[in-house]
Amino acid sequence: MNPTEDSRRIPFAAMFNFRDVGGYPGHDARTVRWGRLYRSDSPHRIDGTDREAFSALGIRTVIDLRRPTEVDRDGRVPDLDGLSYRHVHPEHADWAARTYDPESSLARYLADRYADLAETGTAGLAEAVGLIADSANAPVLVHCVAGKDRTGIVCALTLSVLGVDDDLIAADYALSTEASQQFSAWLAEAMPDARKPPAPFLGSPAEAMSLFLAELRKRHGAIEDYLRHAGVTDAQLAALRDHLLEQPTPE
Repeated sequence: MNPTEDSRRIPFAAMFNFRDVGGYPGHDARTVRWGRLYRSDSPHRIDGTDREAFSALGIRTVIDLRRPTEVDRDGRVPDLDGLSYRHVHPEHADWAARTYDPESSLARYLADRYADLAETGTAGLAEAVGLIADSANAPVLVHCVAGKDRTGIVCALTLSVLGVDDDLIAADYALSTEASQQFSAWLAEAMPDARKPPAPFLGSPAEAMSLFLAELRKRHGAIEDYLRHAGVTDAQLAALRDHLLEQPTPE
């Protein structure tokens, strides 16, 4: 039996943004398959009961989108039996160089950062989407630090290729706001001396993803055209739809 929207979020003790990307309507009245693509914040804290729950999902491939310095700082997902770890770094500028003004639009700030990444990180984004497109890698988990920005971009591009409407993609992205608040509360308790994360780290307004997708199309045409520009092949785009969309029911 397929999961439901109520079970999209998968609870862990030390991960706060882990969820299934399945269930959304896509091309030709087909639905994105459950249990094939997951997204999350960093799984380096997996331990104890989290390890058992993670293993039960049967994930074959973890795509880590973090910077090399972030991997060195925090570590990576545990080396579990049958799990392939792929570190893919979409090149992008340090956000610290673009200070966020609390009086300005958070959605506009985030959309601009995503646009920058889409221009400088083409090779990494193409590699990540290509890995997701290969059915031999599924089920796949894609993650970064918070699981909302780099992960949000990769999942948005993937869902768009699958024919999911922008409004649903933006709504899926916006689910990260609640998770970020939970992470912030956990951080305050676990590390009371740590600085509170800034607003761009915690917020995921749906408008940010809507702006990003609309403006990416304005610059490149269809999302598929952008991905071709980045290096994704037509065969990979077709494979993505073949294994991530439910097969049509015979009449």
